[in-house]
Amino acid sequence: MKLAEMSKEELSSFKAECEKEYADYKAKGMKLDMSRGKPSTAQLDLAMPMFDVFTNAASMLTVDGIDCRNYGCLTGIHDAKILFGDLLGVKEEELIIGGNSSLAMMYDTVARAMTHGVYESDKPWGKYDKIKFLCPVPGYDRHFAICEHFGIEMIPIPMSKTGPDMDMIEKLVSEDETIKGIWCVPLYSNPDGISYSDETVRRFANLSPKADDFRIFWDNAYCVHHLTDKPDKILNILDECKKTGKEDMVFIFASTSKISFSGAGIAIMAGSVSNMNHITKLMGIQCISYDKINQLRHVKYFKNVDGIMAHMAKHKEIIAPKFDLVLDMLNKDIKELDVLEWNHPNGGYFISVNTLEGCAKRVVELCKEAGVVLTSAGATFPYGKDPADRNIRIAPTFPPLEELEAAMKIFCVSVKLASAEKLLA
Repeated sequence: MKLAEMSKEELSSFKAECEKEYADYKAKGMKLDMSRGKPSTAQLDLAMPMFDVFTNAASMLTVDGIDCRNYGCLTGIHDAKILFGDLLGVKEEELIIGGNSSLAMMYDTVARAMTHGVYESDKPWGKYDKIKFLCPVPGYDRHFAICEHFGIEMIPIPMSKTGPDMDMIEKLVSEDETIKGIWCVPLYSNPDGISYSDETVRRFANLSPKADDFRIFWDNAYCVHHLTDKPDKILNILDECKKTGKEDMVFIFASTSKISFSGAGIAIMAGSVSNMNHITKLMGIQCISYDKINQLRHVKYFKNVDGIMAHMAKHKEIIAPKFDLVLDMLNKDIKELDVLEWNHPNGGYFISVNTLEGCAKRVVELCKEAGVVLTSAGATFPYGKDPADRNIRIAPTFPPLEELEAAMKIFCVSVKLASAEKLLA
């Protein structure tokens, strides 16, 4: 029965039952964490053989004879560029292989734009009185944190089933030259798991921003993180931008942080040759070279894109059952009450839920008091402020199945209790 259709007496009785169930869980003193999208220990174990690929000094030479123990190759070794160029569908000269963090590459890209501008910009972004970024919501909190850190004003853009509201984006960028960028997670968006449609990608490639130095920050974080045997696919944004003559408009990012090791993966940045040359020149002041041993280690272990995909199939075997567990529990325990909406992602690392208006913070608070840590309510919106107080990001990947089940029992009763409180109020 829908909670909203219950009488006041029925709702009060329902609330009392939920309070008793919640108190029982709280008394157990559990400590469970679903706050971040981290790989589980079992996933990290999959890549352990990577440490066995080197046997002697000779095995640390690239195919073109570069000794990976020494300085050089600022933008990455040839071997790694071939592997990750194939993965992203870009040419070697359109690629920079960085350190272990794509987030760091995104931060550095914004920082350089603030101090030195982007390719062919009139002046650095930091020389403007005010600049703005468009932020599809719900979205990735760390993208928003970068903007907030640099004092960049954020404009929320609603998401649909095909991607962000392109009508709104096209209008805003065509009218306001202070809008310098937009954050995008185009495949299995964080947290909704939405993949941009072909039309959406083409409309991005056809944008006509008033600002000549406008950039699309295309964070392809989940490009191989599929949960089904029929994965979503998106168009290659750089190819589409080349068709419109606007290849300088996009920066592409990815990493192996959730493929190999979160703290010791490889970050990748791609874009037009002009963009990459411009960034390389600035990057050369900051760095002599990144960890080439790690780059070669990844190449020797994965060998090619097929090797990466075979490895990710093993990841799917570990995490898909966790997503299935969460969705099954929501369907069985919450669905008929009609107080919660959720996505059914085909990939990525999150399940996004929307509570009744004004309930998300209360749900997170109840979960925390009972020992389950979730991402803060509002984190998926700029400045941490969800205007409807509805969205919560569930991260199922890290806990073992039995802990995940326990956490979801607490989550479900917290949703029911918060919803009953709201309706009775």
